[in-house]
Amino acid sequence: MSTAALNTLALSSLRGVGPKLESKLRKLGLESVQDILFHLPLRYQDRTRITPIAGLQPGRDAVIEGEVRAADVVYGRRRSLVCRLEDGSGLITLRFFHFSLQQKQQLASGVRLRCYGEVRRGPSGLELVHPEYQATSPAMSGLAATLTPCYPSTEGLHQASWRKLTAQALKLMQNHPPVELLPAQATAWELAAALRYLHQPPANADLALLTAGQHPAQQRLALEELIAHHLGLLQLRRQTRRQRSAVMPVNAGARANFLAGLGFELTRAQQRVSTEISKDLTCPVPMMRLVQGDVGSGKTVVAALAALQGVSAGYQVALMAPTEILAEQHLNSFRQWFEPLGYQIAWLVGRLKGSARTEQLQQIAAGSAHIVIGTHALFQQQVRFARLGLNIVDEQHRFGVHQRLLLQQKSETGRVPHQLVMTATPIPRTLAMTAYADLDCSVIDELPPGRSPVTTVAIENNRRQQVLQRVHSACTEGQQAYWVCTLVEESEMLQAQAAEATAEALQQVLQDINIGLVHGRQKPAEKAAAMSAFKRGEIDLLVATTVIEVGVDVPNASLMIIENPERLGLAQLHQLRGRVGRGRKQSHCVLLYQGPLSQTGKSRLQAMRQSNDGFFIAERDLELRGPGEVLGTRQTGMMAFRIADLLRDQSLIDEVRRLAARIVEHYPERVEPLVQRWIPQGDIYAGI
Repeated sequence: MSTAALNTLALSSLRGVGPKLESKLRKLGLESVQDILFHLPLRYQDRTRITPIAGLQPGRDAVIEGEVRAADVVYGRRRSLVCRLEDGSGLITLRFFHFSLQQKQQLASGVRLRCYGEVRRGPSGLELVHPEYQATSPAMSGLAATLTPCYPSTEGLHQASWRKLTAQALKLMQNHPPVELLPAQATAWELAAALRYLHQPPANADLALLTAGQHPAQQRLALEELIAHHLGLLQLRRQTRRQRSAVMPVNAGARANFLAGLGFELTRAQQRVSTEISKDLTCPVPMMRLVQGDVGSGKTVVAALAALQGVSAGYQVALMAPTEILAEQHLNSFRQWFEPLGYQIAWLVGRLKGSARTEQLQQIAAGSAHIVIGTHALFQQQVRFARLGLNIVDEQHRFGVHQRLLLQQKSETGRVPHQLVMTATPIPRTLAMTAYADLDCSVIDELPPGRSPVTTVAIENNRRQQVLQRVHSACTEGQQAYWVCTLVEESEMLQAQAAEATAEALQQVLQDINIGLVHGRQKPAEKAAAMSAFKRGEIDLLVATTVIEVGVDVPNASLMIIENPERLGLAQLHQLRGRVGRGRKQSHCVLLYQGPLSQTGKSRLQAMRQSNDGFFIAERDLELRGPGEVLGTRQTGMMAFRIADLLRDQSLIDEVRRLAARIVEHYPERVEPLVQRWIPQGDIYAGI
């Protein structure tokens, strides 16, 4: 068997792996013996030493050994079996809420036990709740020789099974080590040595370093994993570069007419980014550009200028947004800007049915619709474009990489459409360099003149009356306000009920204020009517769920109350806050929280009070929630790292880029094996 054969060895070659267990392992993405080795522990338990009871610390796991002094059933709020264990240095309680008569009899006075569990503070001192335990005997085997790994698992797969599988895989690895794919001297650790260490750390291993993910063996694997992800995206970029797109020359006259009709001047940042996009569109290679811009920085106008270059060159443009509210906002803006210039706008969302939908589809297929605006409905199979030349994806973090690539297949011209993706959730440099290596990045780092920073305050719910008075004062003085309801549950129905109850309660208190309501369970027409009324000033206070997070632009709205803000992530809070401060009036955001706050909750609210800068917010969000949440792991399909952590491993990024370039240049045959080793489903985003 060759040294490369470990990744071809079937799971069934391991003892105890039959069809049922193999099916469970495949659900976790494990297809071979090598995959078992790359399924790394989440954490470790130290079962290598016995800790005297007197030396135990709350919050720590420990092995203890002692003699049972008493075991009794105690009746309180919950019935429990309480066992007192002594080792000569002190006493500790073992507590069991689920127990049998046989178990009580086994824990008789005088029996010696060895136990393992987490030490907690109890009503009468330290205790272990439902510890693992066994009676000791002279013939009993010694303590564990290595730290005990705990693996990410699935239903019906116990830790003992993982340890047996891993032990077998490690034994096979002795004769068939995984192939070294990094250049020589790239790292001090051999891959096989790092894998063995992480599955079976010695008793003297630095547990704190392993827990933090900063042991050199972990860093060796994190480096390789980051390189694999980077190479996967570079593959996508190279694949895109080999394709051909429509050349869209700048139409100076159309551009001048468009800018003259805007009624405002572009900022320097908008001009710079627009020029970068324009240059891309004049090339026969597909544009793949990400535009980052904080809330209110004017990304929509930049997108419109790109669309203008496309339609004036004779091509269709598709603009996709994640919500119907945001899509409708774009529809209104684009109609205002493009219809006076003679361009037709089509509209395609999920709620459009029957003959109205058929008519829109026919216009798109015939090419009489120059710009098509919609939601996910745009990449449905029945949507056909005549001459699609440019795709614009707004709030791109709401879509996966492969979702936005689906739009590329919509071109009937034989050429790949240019692609412009935008986000108002600024992405920290570290994330952008790794997660979007397939894209060129532009940043609109300037707000339009006249915008006042939003003042943010955090107020505990016991001062709710003061907040209500503030809302009343603002609305009676001619301003408008939002009241945002949040729920932990993702159920749209529960969110709607909470919003309805809040609106009713507020109407009873603020009887002379016109209150409107928007939530996800409303019919689209109801939602649109409420939003239009609010925009016209007929509604003073709009009660809403987080459905208004993006796409709502009402310049007269200068006050926002976010109820239970501690339940939301920083990026979402920043997006919501961005609904105010869009006019020239001084605007305010009140974070009405429910105490006591967790440490994370305090950190979030502090960051919101501290800054209006989206990039600062993004960095803090990354620290507090991790990259998977910031980018939307479930949607991207590419950020679910096994061991790497983009925040923790920022220091590796420059080395990752250097080594990836070296591999591409000198060892191109290693690129595909690296990607497949770490991202077996890499084709989800590395090309369709």
